[in-house]
Amino acid sequence: AVFTWCSVSTADGSALVKIGNTTVICGIKAELTTPPSDAPNRGYIVPNVDLPPLCSSKFRPGPPGEQAQAASQFIADVIESSDLINMEELCIEKSKLCWVLYCDIMCLDYDGNLLDACIIVLLAALKNAQLPEVTINKETDLAEADIQKKQPLKINRLPVGSSFAVFDDSIIIVDPTAEEESLSTALLTVVTDEEDRLCAVHKPGGTSLSGEKLQHCINRAITRNKEISKLVDKVTESTKTAK
Repeated sequence: AVFTWCSVSTADGSALVKIGNTTVICGIKAELTTPPSDAPNRGYIVPNVDLPPLCSSKFRPGPPGEQAQAASQFIADVIESSDLINMEELCIEKSKLCWVLYCDIMCLDYDGNLLDACIIVLLAALKNAQLPEVTINKETDLAEADIQKKQPLKINRLPVGSSFAVFDDSIIIVDPTAEEESLSTALLTVVTDEEDRLCAVHKPGGTSLSGEKLQHCINRAITRNKEISKLVDKVTESTKTAK
């Protein structure tokens, strides 16, 4: 089961997702900054996945561990490869001002299938986010934000991940728990969008997978995308109605 809803009132956008026992929350904080020199007409998104000791005894206090860093990089790759948001629309004035969206994803309860949960919670939080209207005062050359005029982000694509635990290419389990992940011989995450296009495939080592089995996983991911997209849209609409 997957549940999503608005959860952090102090963030510009937020959501909470639960898949099985795995629970993650995402808060989006929008800030104004100068566009990067190599992309003067684009804003950018900075995802960060946090796996605190709170969520599982396997994680220790201190700086982000290997799994958290790998998850953050994977989410960043999915944002880029899926064209989730047109980064040029986050730019207010070329070379002068743009939005940067800090997407902090924290795991509250870890029981496997982290990447799927992170992608869904990011998508739900972005659909929930609203940014104030910003203009640059010609006289002072300073940015002025009108918090009374807020606009939702324009979401171009709806990437959804489907993770699988592989056991010697003979058995494949969808939505693996932490125990199933630890016993598997390989892990695979397939990300597709609403037009059945393949956005990313993540397989960090392990045993090989036949082309037939891989295609089976991709087909299952395409079916799941439609299920999750409907759920996210339903919850987003119910949130708007509640407001």
